[in-house]
Amino acid sequence: MCLSHIKIVMVRTSHAGNIGSAARALKTMGLSQLVLVNPDQFPAPEAVWMASGAQDVVESADVYESLDAAVADCTVVIGASARNRSLPSLNLTPKECAQMISGLNSDQSVAILFGRESSGLSNSELALCHYQLVIPANEVYPVLNVAMAIQIVVYELRQASLTVSEGVRPMMPVSATAWDTELAKVKDIEYFFEHLESTLQAISFLDPKCPKQIMARLRRLFMRVHLDEMELGLLRGILTSVQRNVRKKEVRV
Repeated sequence: MCLSHIKIVMVRTSHAGNIGSAARALKTMGLSQLVLVNPDQFPAPEAVWMASGAQDVVESADVYESLDAAVADCTVVIGASARNRSLPSLNLTPKECAQMISGLNSDQSVAILFGRESSGLSNSELALCHYQLVIPANEVYPVLNVAMAIQIVVYELRQASLTVSEGVRPMMPVSATAWDTELAKVKDIEYFFEHLESTLQAISFLDPKCPKQIMARLRRLFMRVHLDEMELGLLRGILTSVQRNVRKKEVRV
């Protein structure tokens, strides 16, 4: 299990001190990829102060203006959230998440997302995720500081990494096992969803004025099966053929 291929992504962090605390959490567990999406304050001295020896992780953090750009090259995206979604997704505990990641090929790029201190990740941000990570906290008071949540998750990643190094076979969902073709990257999957939506509109299956939850349910379906690059290419080819035939019929009319 290669910890260097795991991105810890903090979305719209409002307190710079949490960035420093998160950097410290990463470094103590052997991770180094900290990614920031539109932080309210960065660079900031508070981030360096709270890093307490992990300033190198803070200084090397990648900063993006959009979450799409931050995870574009990833093949697996996991969103940490305690919120129930209108469409339930595959939920993992931190331990299950770490076990799943440990079963991926070592060159697969993984992103684990953590949202705003006040409201977490939005529905549109969670829609980019293959899985939702839920920390089983006290139901009466399930409130965790974002840096604390990151510490729990990276601890489990560290433990899973040590287990793999000792030759213990990881437990994981079948959909996340090593495959004969590379898993599709997030940016390519997003292009596919745009292609799918335009095709469904072209054949009058999807009414853009009243879309209901069709695209949301289709997104959940395809994200659940972890499309590989060849499968994605086949699906894009089918959509292209459908659109071509629709245009031919329109010309004849």
